[in-house]
Order: sequence, then structure tokens, then C-alpha cells
Amino acid sequence: MRVMMLLVAVAGIIWIGAGQAQDSSPWVMPRTPEGYPDLEGNWTNATITPIERSQEYGAILTPEQVLDIEGRRQEFINVSSAPSDPDREAPPAGGVSTGGDAVLDAAAGGTGGYNIFYLDRGDRVAIYNGELRSSLVTRPENGRVPQLTPEGEQRRRALFLRRAQFGEYDNPENRPVAERCILSFGSNAGPPMLPNYFYNNNYTIVQTSGHIMIMTEMVHDVRIIQLGEPKAMPNDIRPWLGESWGRWVGDTLIVETTNLNLEQLNAYRWFLGASENLKVTERFTRASDHTINYSFTVEDPDTYTSLWGGELPFQAMEGDLLYEYACHEGNYALSNVLSGARAEERQTTNDR
Repeated sequence: MRVMMLLVAVAGIIWIGAGQAQDSSPWVMPRTPEGYPDLEGNWTNATITPIERSQEYGAILTPEQVLDIEGRRQEFINVSSAPSDPDREAPPAGGVSTGGDAVLDAAAGGTGGYNIFYLDRGDRVAIYNGELRSSLVTRPENGRVPQLTPEGEQRRRALFLRRAQFGEYDNPENRPVAERCILSFGSNAGPPMLPNYFYNNNYTIVQTSGHIMIMTEMVHDVRIIQLGEPKAMPNDIRPWLGESWGRWVGDTLIVETTNLNLEQLNAYRWFLGASENLKVTERFTRASDHTINYSFTVEDPDTYTSLWGGELPFQAMEGDLLYEYACHEGNYALSNVLSGARAEERQTTNDR
């Protein structure tokens, strides 16, 4: 079966190549009235390629490895999409929920979150400049986020100790910023803009002569990138998503972001313990009608033992629209969560 799948995949590649050979006209870069590459449109960076590389793979996957990885993903989707048994027992009360696939929820002993129908984690590995990538992180060469410096480790420990003073439901500030609908899940809105491996890994880019706007579907975050000579923001001003300035170098948009909010950074595992000096440099290069090559570099010598960064493609969403992600607006979810915790505390007190 695997051999047949490989033959089909190879035949598909040959067919695509033959189709391209028939159209010998070179691709023409779409440009704005000012002459810069046109990045406007709806894009997605959904992929099953992980942030960090598994030790079992090299930097570039073989076609056989891709078939195995994507085949297992499709098999999981098929199993998770199977009709539920109407005669099944009720799941155990409480327990742990992964907030994801029904199969994982059941394995974790939880009552479940969204099932596979509502998720869109992607089902293909990332292809960047024709290479089948095993990880999104490409620097360092091992495809792993570097270790923390002693200062970074100290800040991370201090953060954990500070959080340990409170219960996770003691107050709104103890709940994650994504749950509070302040920011996107993970580093979806960035910078850097990385998949959340959940759903809504979609973006709308709007371009003007002086600004570029990137709207993230997840929690409807909006990045405003100013073009031109940076005007440094005071160090004590730390907006969500930081301060971003862009410039064109040839056909590549280079965006540098500083003044990132530490609460935002500490909400994402790769940046726990980061310093206020962290800087992210992003590069956007239009590679075809359907692809933007996106790369990023994270600089924070006070936190990491080396620079790190990576590459991933943004694919055009042909004919697809982005819809409002309303999140908690207008409902009572967070207040109910905290009210439930207070009710449990009163019950515990009364039972003593």
C-alpha cells in the first residue's frame, strides 16, 4: 500500500511538472502602484510540520517519510471523524481535556473539547523552496530552540514562583491571555507568526504605501507595520504585538519588532523567561501566485545561548474568506469560570 501511494505521489509530481512545461511563460511578480511586491490577500500557514525537529529526522524529509507522516495524520483524521456510537457510555465526569481531538480527549480521561470536525491543524508538511521540511525552526542547524542562558533560567524560575503564589482560578489575570481573548493562541499573531496547531491559522494582508496590516483570524489580532525609518518607541511602552517597522530590500519585506510585551512573551512556551530586549526580524518574500516565503530570527542574548529562527510557507487561500472570531465578547464564560471557583471554595469551607 505504501509503495502504491509513493508511486501515485511520484506520478502526481511528474504530471504537475508536465503541466508546467506546457506553460513556458515566466511568472510575473504582482506589484503595487509603488512598484513593491504585492502581498495582499488571504493566506494560511497551517501545517503538521512541528516547531522543533524530532531527533528521528534530518533537516529535509524524504518522500517516503512524508508519505508516512501525512498518512498517519490522515488515518487519525479518518478515525476521529468516524460516527460516534449512540450506545456508548457517558465519559467520566471532570478529568483532563486536551481541548482538541475527541480521540485524545478520551485517552486523557476527559469529557472532551472540540472534535476533529471543528479543527484545522493542517494535514501536509511544510514545503519551503521545494524542500520538505521536518521542522519550522532551521537555526540552529539541529532545528531546536537553543538553551536558556543562566539569566534566562533565573527569569523563568522567578516567573514560575510568582505564578505559584496564586491558584489558577484566583483572578482573571491568572487565566491565559488567549482564554481571556486578549491575544491569539500561541504565537499565531506573532511576531514571529507561527501556526497554533489548533485552527484558524489564517491571515488577511492589506498593503498601502506607508503601512502593512496583517489581521489574524484567531482572536482577530491586528498587526500594523509602519514602513520607513524607525522612530524608536520609549522603552517603557510595551504594546501587544510590539512595535514593528518594515522596509523593502529588493523584493523582500524586512520587518523588525521590538518593545514586545513581556506578558505576551511569557504566554508562549518558547519565550518563557525572555528579556525586554528580545527582537524579532521577519522576512516576507513573494515566491509565486500561491506562496509567500516567511522567515524569522529571534535575538535575545540575555535569554538564549544563540540566535534562533526558522522558515515556513504562507499559502494563498483561493476563494476563502476570513470570518470574525468573536471569542468571549458578549458572553459570560470567564466570569462563570471564576464564579465556579468561588462556589467550590465556599463548598470546601462548609464541608470542614
